[in-house]
Amino acid sequence: MTWTLASGLACVVAAAGLEGDLARRGLVIALCAAWSLRLGAHLVARTRRTPVDARYAALIEGWGKSAALRLFLFLQVQAGAGFILAVAAARAASGPRGVLDGATLFGAALALAAIAGEAAADRQLAACKRAPSPCRICVRGLWAYSRHPNYFYEWLFWVALAITALAPPVAAWDWAALAAPAMMSATLRYGSGVPHVEAHMARTRPDAFAAYAARTPVFFPRLTARR
Repeated sequence: MTWTLASGLACVVAAAGLEGDLARRGLVIALCAAWSLRLGAHLVARTRRTPVDARYAALIEGWGKSAALRLFLFLQVQAGAGFILAVAAARAASGPRGVLDGATLFGAALALAAIAGEAAADRQLAACKRAPSPCRICVRGLWAYSRHPNYFYEWLFWVALAITALAPPVAAWDWAALAAPAMMSATLRYGSGVPHVEAHMARTRPDAFAAYAARTPVFFPRLTARR
């Protein structure tokens, strides 16, 4: 929760603090603020319902006596990740380019679609957990196409921001925006995201998760759902 809101603030400050087209900076600020506030509000609500995150609890248990130090170092890595996102926002907002070119408009539309997709995935999962007979694993809606649609759309938002940053004319430093989706892909797919969530699911509901994993791709959605 804190990382999301702090990273969003860093992105807004980075986008606002550069010289360049005012409308372009305003667009990037609005996109980053929408991403941060939407995800931050979701995490605030989730934290109020479930104060312990199973992923971090498993890490702390596995680290044992060194948990305090290792968690501190882990959070410094997350701070570095926030810096990479802020660089992407700065590059997307920089320069004299306006907002009416095709790449910028496509990037902005894709970013909004990513925010909407992630919000839909979060709502579907929450509804599944609140059902009179709570589902052991959510297989409805977007979750029928990907085992982690929320992570996929999170990654897609930073792809969209990189596309916005690479709207012509492209300066050499604009390519640095590609580090954001690359970092998010590595983190969500192979770092603190998918591996820990799936390990928890395999440990707590092995049969249901094995069946779900056999028919549903892990990250990139299948074009058609398999039931």
